[in-house]
Amino acid sequence: MPADVVPSARSDSSGDKTLIILRHAKSDWPTGVPDHDRPLGGRGNREAPEAGRWLAGRNLYPDMILCSDAVRTRQTCTWVCSELGEKAPTPYLDSRLYEADAARALAVINETEERVRTLMVIGHMPWVQDLGMRIASVESDEEAVVSMAERYPTLGLQVFRIQGEWATLDGRDARMTQFTVPRP
Repeated sequence: MPADVVPSARSDSSGDKTLIILRHAKSDWPTGVPDHDRPLGGRGNREAPEAGRWLAGRNLYPDMILCSDAVRTRQTCTWVCSELGEKAPTPYLDSRLYEADAARALAVINETEERVRTLMVIGHMPWVQDLGMRIASVESDEEAVVSMAERYPTLGLQVFRIQGEWATLDGRDARMTQFTVPRP
């Protein structure tokens, strides 16, 4: 199996869980629109489906999606779910993920039920990058961690393998296997 292919966590018998952290696609900056209400721009609407195609191409189908309630994250989520098709779960909007810091985002993740084997979280800078730096273990793919740490553009996507419970995820206890920026 190629290194960038991860078996579906739904059929995984190893006990590991998968965490996918996605930064929203490129947004627009319309005059007079509050930050929370900013939509995706043209580039964001063209590129956002690529994240869903990337996941489906690697058989990574989330059991649960947590999404910031900001317009640009919701629109990104809609594009991703469209590409995941009938395997896409109904996303949960969580207002705590908007303007969160890494600790707040992690606290939201810690509430995830153990029956969830693959969790996707869609959010914003800087917490998506800060959280990745906080939880990446020493067993992580070094190239992926360095790439994520140096530059985290819109539609940046991290994939982690986690042993243990969601509630105990805290720091340096998730193995980053991928960092990518899916583009058409």
